[in-house]
Amino acid sequence: MDHQKFHEFIKIANKLNAIGITPLLMGSVGLEVVTGRSWDAQDLDIHVPGDKRGWEVPAETSIHNWNEIENIMATMSYNLIDLHEHEFTKADLSVEFGIIDTLPDFAGVRLEDLTIHRDGEVSYYLLNPEQYLRVYEASSKDSYRADQNNHKDLGKIEYLRNATHSK
Repeated sequence: MDHQKFHEFIKIANKLNAIGITPLLMGSVGLEVVTGRSWDAQDLDIHVPGDKRGWEVPAETSIHNWNEIENIMATMSYNLIDLHEHEFTKADLSVEFGIIDTLPDFAGVRLEDLTIHRDGEVSYYLLNPEQYLRVYEASSKDSYRADQNNHKDLGKIEYLRNATHSK
């Protein structure tokens, strides 16, 4: 597991909690926390409340509290490099924000089924293996994501299918 990226997520989540946001840790770092296995995480994917229409809404208005999130990231020395992707960088770390409210339509993951986790005083959500499987299966049908990730999600899907079907 990439403890450095997870620790950075906890610092960001702490600041988000302070403005009333409980973030969802997505992507490989979240999957590493859930499985205890390294997935060679390249970045941090954090989902926060926003417009459930996702890409259909202008990027500057699609995420609720976007101005506050931008300010938080700036105070943590992150630079916004792509508004459309809601992507920030600092040194060699990229942090991208997504919209938690798109999960039901995108992958059939109901928000009320998410489990809250705590690290000290910090609250955040994590998907369970079955929910991760739904997300990665839905993502694998997205040609842009498949091209960008060189189909590396297929190994995650296989692992999650085996893990969830062996229960």
